[in-house]
Amino acid sequence: MNIQELFMLALIPVLKTLLIAIVGLFLALDRVSILTAEGRHHLNNLVFYVFFPALCASGLISSSAATGIFSLWFVPVSVLITFLVGSALGWILVKITRTPQHLHGLVIGCCAGGNMGNLPVIIIPAICAEKNNPFGDSSTCTTNGMGYVSLSMGIGAIGVWSYVYNIICAYGKRDDGDVSAYSRLRETKHGETSKRALDSTTRALLPSSNSKDDELVYQGPIDEAKVSVSTIIEKKVKLLVENIDLSVLFRPPTIATVVGIIVASISPIQNVMVGAGAPLRFVESSVVLLGEAAIPSMTIIMGANLLRGFKRSGVGIWLLFGIIVVRFVVLPVVGVAVITVAKNLGMVGSDPLYHFVILLQYAVPPAMAIGTITQLFEIGETECSVIMFWNYAVASVALTLWSTYFMWILS
Repeated sequence: MNIQELFMLALIPVLKTLLIAIVGLFLALDRVSILTAEGRHHLNNLVFYVFFPALCASGLISSSAATGIFSLWFVPVSVLITFLVGSALGWILVKITRTPQHLHGLVIGCCAGGNMGNLPVIIIPAICAEKNNPFGDSSTCTTNGMGYVSLSMGIGAIGVWSYVYNIICAYGKRDDGDVSAYSRLRETKHGETSKRALDSTTRALLPSSNSKDDELVYQGPIDEAKVSVSTIIEKKVKLLVENIDLSVLFRPPTIATVVGIIVASISPIQNVMVGAGAPLRFVESSVVLLGEAAIPSMTIIMGANLLRGFKRSGVGIWLLFGIIVVRFVVLPVVGVAVITVAKNLGMVGSDPLYHFVILLQYAVPPAMAIGTITQLFEIGETECSVIMFWNYAVASVALTLWSTYFMWILS
């Protein structure tokens, strides 16, 4: 296939996503008022507790017979690489742009946690449905592709709801209470008051010391200075550990992913539930039916949530530019390097569709679940909406171009 055909093939799923997202944005307008804040809340609960877990489980179960769940071991490894590299780049970005302390977790989370859910779930079936797709038979392509994507978005959901959740919590909360530093700062009305509040919040993260101790740190022996630095590091690590909430690991998407892996890896259970002659095949059919509702629902919510970012601003242009560069320039390049090395070492097999799904992990915009997390903690909600709006606006072009390039190098 030539580059023009590949471009059109990559453009179709992006246009589908944009169209559904625009519908969600339209329904959220004040004049229409169908998808109000309360409506989005209820729909989001349905997606989170029912539709999305069903999609994760059904994708893994349906494709397990053809692909083999243990042969996909590189998917979680690749997801881990995206989080590690994205976190490092996000940390560098907040230092360069001097981002406010309470937004550090948000920026690092946006650079680390990509949307491995509804975007690949739309892109892969749409590409497979085209007769001239480079991945072979449409039915086989869709079945195998959904298996790859389901595992990817399940592992990605675990990463977002464990790592990103805790890092936003750790950076945004004070170590002496449950009220976020950002919420406290929003209540101040004068610049000087805000500065004092920020200074006090920063001091709260440091070990208390009197003037005599300060003299020891700067004028005393080197060993005492080292002890002081180690105390600061120890206190910050302790603060991070205390803020970690392990209960977030047991979320519906995580549980559904684990259940899907168990069913896919244990043949007796699989034989009872999967296949035309399976006695409990109606269970799998019901789960698949519920999972099909996840794709349009998540995309409609995504469009509705972007409305806030369209209406408001407040994020520095260089910070926005930095996140966009990380997500749509640096990470995709890292992804190409990772898949090239993995192929040369024989770690990812020979299926180009499998390689394409792995590459998509590096080219998607930030996960929409990050917006939900900021709402839970009331930390950087407006800033998150702005970041999401511009990243998804750029994604409509960047994701099309990268998908075209990925298919070109794999075909």
